[in-house]
Amino acid sequence: MMRINDRQLQRMMRQMGMKTQDIDAVEVIIKGKERDWNIKNPKVTIVEVQGQKVIQVIGEIQEIEKEKLPFTEEDIKLVMEQTNATREEAIESLRATNGKPAEAIIEIMKKHGPH
Repeated sequence: MMRINDRQLQRMMRQMGMKTQDIDAVEVIIKGKERDWNIKNPKVTIVEVQGQKVIQVIGEIQEIEKEKLPFTEEDIKLVMEQTNATREEAIESLRATNGKPAEAIIEIMKKHGPH
């Protein structure tokens, strides 16, 4: 079996048109729709081949489930627009009304009075 040292490997990759770049990262966070991934102590490398870039991340992976909310981002925006409430107030009211925008709007208007 033939062994290739790092220098030989780098030279072969350059000859094939491949470039690599290491990134000095402390933590990598990937945000998904239903869960996030937090990668501690990552080794991050960008590999470029024929103009296409691929990012390779190696490290300690922690998967984080997201809280399932009974309302959407659009519901939050609607409540904010209709009541001039802050994002936090809109979310709090939507949680209290089990995700019902109309009820959340009424609850905020009761608290703040007419605008």
